[in-house]
Amino acid sequence: MDILIAILPLVIGWCLDLLFGDPACLPHPIIWFGRMIGFCERAFNGGEHRVLKGGLVAVVLILMAFILTWILMDLVSVSVWLSVAVQSVLIFYCLAGTTLVKEVGMVFKAVDRSLEEGRMQVGRIVGRDTAGLSAHEIRTAALETLAENLSDGVIAPLFWYAILGLPGMVAYKMINTLDSMIGYKNDRFRHFGYIAAKIDDVANFIPARLTAFLMVMVSGKISLLSFIRNYGREHASPNSGYPEAALAGILNCRFGGTHDYFGKSVYKPYIGENARDFDYSDAVKAIAVNRKVEVIMILITVGVRLLFLL
Repeated sequence: MDILIAILPLVIGWCLDLLFGDPACLPHPIIWFGRMIGFCERAFNGGEHRVLKGGLVAVVLILMAFILTWILMDLVSVSVWLSVAVQSVLIFYCLAGTTLVKEVGMVFKAVDRSLEEGRMQVGRIVGRDTAGLSAHEIRTAALETLAENLSDGVIAPLFWYAILGLPGMVAYKMINTLDSMIGYKNDRFRHFGYIAAKIDDVANFIPARLTAFLMVMVSGKISLLSFIRNYGREHASPNSGYPEAALAGILNCRFGGTHDYFGKSVYKPYIGENARDFDYSDAVKAIAVNRKVEVIMILITVGVRLLFLL
C-alpha cells in the first residue's frame, strides 16, 4: 500500500496533464509565481547593487516555494487520500507537456492557412519578435521551442521530483519562472536577473542532457550522440542546445540563426547543417518523440522514488 501511495500522485498528475494540459479556466500557481516575481522586480530592480538584490529575491522565492510546499504536504498528511489528491493536482500544474505539444501542432496548421495567423499562433509560445517571421522561421521557432520545453516543462520537473520530491518540483518551477521573466540579457534585467539565470542554468544542466539522451534513445539513432555533443555546446544557452541538437539530428534539419528579441537582433549559432523546409509531418514526428520520452521519464521517476522507500 505504501508503494502504491508513493507513486499514485505522480501517475495521476501526469495523466491529468495528458488529458487537460493547462486549462485556461483554472487558476494556475505559475500565475501566482509570476505576480510575486513581478512585484519584487518592480520593488527592487533599481539603484545600486541590482545583482545582489536580484539574487536575494531569487533565492528567497525559491526557498519559499520549497518550504511552503513542504508545509502543505505535512498539513494534508493527516489523510492519505487528501494527500494523494493535493499532490496529484500540484504535479499536474508542474508538468507542461501537453499544452505545448498542442500549441506546436496549431502553429503548423495556422501557418499553412496564412502567414499572419502563423505569426500570431507562434507568438503564444516563443519569446522572440514574430512580426517579421517567414513561414519557415515560424515552423523552426515552434520546433526549437518544443525541444526546449521537453526539457524545461517535463524532464526537469520530473528530475527534481525524483531527487527532492514535490517540494523540489515546485521549487524548480519557481526557478524556471524566474528565468523566463527576469533572466534576459537586456538593459532592464541584465543585472537584476543575473543570478536567477545562473540558478536556472545549474538546475537544468543534467535534465537538458538527459532529455537529449532520451530523445536519441527513443529515435533509435544512437549515432546522433556525437552530433549532439558537437552542436549542443554551440548554443548561447549552456543547456538549450542539447535537446535542440537532438531534435535537429532526428529530423535531419538545421536550427538557429538570427532572431529579434525586444527589437534587437540576436545571432544564434546554427545547430545542424541541412537547411531544409518543414511540413506538418515534422511536427508529428517531433511530438511523437516528446511523448515517448515523457513515458520513459515517468518510469524512471517512479523507479527512483521507489528506491527511496527501500
